[in-house]
Parts: sequence; C-alpha cells; structure tokens
Amino acid sequence: MYARDHAPPHFHAIYGDEEAVIDIHTGEIIRGRLSRRAMRLVQDWTELHQQELLHNFEESQKPNPVFKMIEPLR
Repeated sequence: MYARDHAPPHFHAIYGDEEAVIDIHTGEIIRGRLSRRAMRLVQDWTELHQQELLHNFEESQKPNPVFKMIEPLR
C-alpha cells in the first residue's frame, strides 16, 4: 500500500515476478496479473484482514499515515 494512493481502496500484491492491484472490498484484481494459486492465497488473506486493510488504506490518505502491521497468511 502506498501513501496517498488513488481510490478505490486497494493494495499491491507481489508474488515472484507477478504483480497485481487488488480491490480490498471485492478481493478482485483491478490491474495486473497473478497465477491462480497466488490469487487464491491473496483472496484468502484479503478476506481474513479486510478491516485492517481498509484501516490502512484510510490511513494512507492522511498527511502522516500510521500503518498497522498485518499478519501474513500462514
């Protein structure tokens, strides 16, 4: 997630050489590409941490954002 990034609420997912922008509300790819396996992992993680992701996106719009660390998928 980048500070003062554009709407809709999203984050950037990188898996190996692949990269995609993921919509936090839907878990779908906005831009880019991920393998089917990577996409399933990202969607599972997004579902588990949706509220934290939304909080961080809201923070990213502030002049001095304070991001919460989000646990990785285990």
